[in-house]
Amino acid sequence: MADRTLRGTRIGATSLQGEEGVELSPRRPVEYLTDRGRRFAVMFDADAEPPAEWFDQRTGEIGFLDDEAGRAARAEFEEKETTQRTPWDMLIERRTREELEELLEERLQLLRARRGGS
Repeated sequence: MADRTLRGTRIGATSLQGEEGVELSPRRPVEYLTDRGRRFAVMFDADAEPPAEWFDQRTGEIGFLDDEAGRAARAEFEEKETTQRTPWDMLIERRTREELEELLEERLQLLRARRGGS
């Protein structure tokens, strides 16, 4: 058996299926623009709605469409970046300051009762 060896290709190295008779779906390039002015294109299906923002794999920056949707997404992104909501902001949205003071007093009384203090 050692005198006969199987000759062939490595698994996964090459495909034995050809591209003959394969029809690709229509595609179109969509250009994005980064803050540094770099333009890059991403291929999408012709019928697909491209997202307003896309991550550039070469530079690691976020690119936005160079149209009205892209400008709106860029403004929203910059607004999120500058106005981060803190846990206190989220708490104030759910409860009034008077309710929070009342809850604090209740919790303090419970803690004092556990410790045996007055």
